[in-house]
Amino acid sequence: MNYAAIKWADVANGPGVRVSLFVSGCTHHCPGCFNPEAQDFAYGQPFTAAEEERILAALSPAHIKGLSLLGGEPLEPDNQRALLPFLRRVKERFPDKEIWCYSGYTLEELWGDGRARCEATGALLSHLDVLVDGPFVEAQKDLNLRFRGSANQRILNVPASVAARAPVLWDGEMTIQAITV
Repeated sequence: MNYAAIKWADVANGPGVRVSLFVSGCTHHCPGCFNPEAQDFAYGQPFTAAEEERILAALSPAHIKGLSLLGGEPLEPDNQRALLPFLRRVKERFPDKEIWCYSGYTLEELWGDGRARCEATGALLSHLDVLVDGPFVEAQKDLNLRFRGSANQRILNVPASVAARAPVLWDGEMTIQAITV
């Protein structure tokens, strides 16, 4: 897997100060994408063990709230396979730091048996705290939205969603707020 960028003190992609990893590769090609160069799987630099160690070291300070994964598309199957061992290390070393993931796939697509799902999906989701899901839709772009680009995107509490077997919105405090369907 390649990565496009790492932000060492990001305050835009989740609450508090975070380390954000922008992976390369995305098949969604959303019109108006804010990071179109990262759609290419070959863009950027290889995500090596040395980069993993740099991120783990950057997560150490108490003022760092967590890790955010963006792209490109972190949940492309090839990226899931590469990220899963790293996320295991993050959660093992920092169990109280939140992991956020931004994906153009919906949670339902990740739970389904379509192109978003692979053998790593279930385990990868078990390491996430929050999933901002759904493709960016330019017609629904709203600069006033918190932690998302378009109104169709949801901010989901992943552990609560797994427990409820239904999408559960994140309420800012990692408590349960079920979506009625």
